[in-house]
Amino acid sequence: MFDYMDFLAVGPGETLDFYTASPCMLQEPSQTACFTGLTETDWQVHRLSQSVETQSSSSEDLFASPLSPPPPPRTYKPCFVCQDKSSGYHYGVSACEGCKGFFRRSVQKNMVYTCHRDNNCIINKITRNRCQYCRLQRCFAAGMSRECVAHKGNHTRAVRNDRSKRKEKKETPKMTIIETYELTAELGCIVENICRAHRETFPSLCQLGKYTTNSSSDTRIQLDLGLWDKFSELATKCIIRVVEFAKRVPGFTGLTITDQITLLKAACLDILILRICTRYTPDQDTMTFSDGLTLTRTQIHNAGFGPLTDQVFTFAGQLLPLEMDDTESGLLSAICLVSGDRQDLEEPSKVEVLQEPLLEALKIYSRKRRPSMPLMFPKVLMKITDLRSISAKGAERVVTLKMEIPGSMPPLIQEMLEEMENLEKQKQSEEEQRADKNITPTHTHTLSMSTQYIDTGLFA
Repeated sequence: MFDYMDFLAVGPGETLDFYTASPCMLQEPSQTACFTGLTETDWQVHRLSQSVETQSSSSEDLFASPLSPPPPPRTYKPCFVCQDKSSGYHYGVSACEGCKGFFRRSVQKNMVYTCHRDNNCIINKITRNRCQYCRLQRCFAAGMSRECVAHKGNHTRAVRNDRSKRKEKKETPKMTIIETYELTAELGCIVENICRAHRETFPSLCQLGKYTTNSSSDTRIQLDLGLWDKFSELATKCIIRVVEFAKRVPGFTGLTITDQITLLKAACLDILILRICTRYTPDQDTMTFSDGLTLTRTQIHNAGFGPLTDQVFTFAGQLLPLEMDDTESGLLSAICLVSGDRQDLEEPSKVEVLQEPLLEALKIYSRKRRPSMPLMFPKVLMKITDLRSISAKGAERVVTLKMEIPGSMPPLIQEMLEEMENLEKQKQSEEEQRADKNITPTHTHTLSMSTQYIDTGLFA
């Protein structure tokens, strides 16, 4: 009972008043006397001593328990995609930052990649950038989830919106920071050389005197032999100019002759398509060749492009919003040329070293030219994927074209644009011959036409 009364009472006087005013409570003299003997000062001293005892016991309990050791550092399994060092679990699996970003971009932008081998490339820390198709398939096989990308994107947008609202409430003045990009002396020299090489081997549309022809301009047919003869003549000249351009790319002639030819054969059609598509006139739906010959979409189809025509014109239309100038076209052509992921290279690492400053130069030049459009550089760079897809279809078209033309294919066109499958068959045949006869490799004869243009001082 005393405990209960002690809890309710604030002081002795109030306790006596409470019991006196409550007829329902027992009025025992002994109990009342207990409280009458306590003064206000005694009451405060009593409560203070209880408080000190409580604090002392709490402090003893606090320091009596030993300190717990820190938790061990968290470790993750290697990246499930490329076996690089993992930075955590991303989109459902343990992955590195590179594969996490690659998977997110591929899913968010609905990217469609093409493998130029057998859809079974080895993906590891070194080779993961060589085949985007196989890398994406490896991401899915490892367990990465599209849904996780979408969910994380929605969550990120919600967080950003919340942060934006908070910032709007603050009345602090905002300062606009504009990043500046400047080319180093070395990169500036590379840009200047590439731009000059591009212009001297590929005159711009305004420099050409356009002329047209009425040949088969109305309806599509399988092949117009007159247009084919003209087109094949121009194509041969264009290939020679691509070789000249390649020889002026910094470091290209320092590669082995075999690697130079391999890179030229692999990238020639990429560069030819990129060049002709920059001479697209959308109002008339025409393209202009290097001598000024301007053909309509139907005429280009009949000249030999066939089913490849619409895909080429679509790509040309996609280039228009980018508004690429000669420098950007030249740098993109050079990047297409020196790609370390080409098949059968003897020294791919040296090729990759040549490509790095070209990529950096294009990035800085593009951002300096369009400071308010930071995403223009990746958009330009992604066109390489489209070019390779068109080139793969172009190699197939060359095979069918051989059966449509009455004579033989011009030798330089056949050598530069023949299908990779035929090259592989020829390579296997030569290996069998060497095994049977123990003779030296004969692939130099296959590449004799290219070697003629590279070894001689024709373009020096």
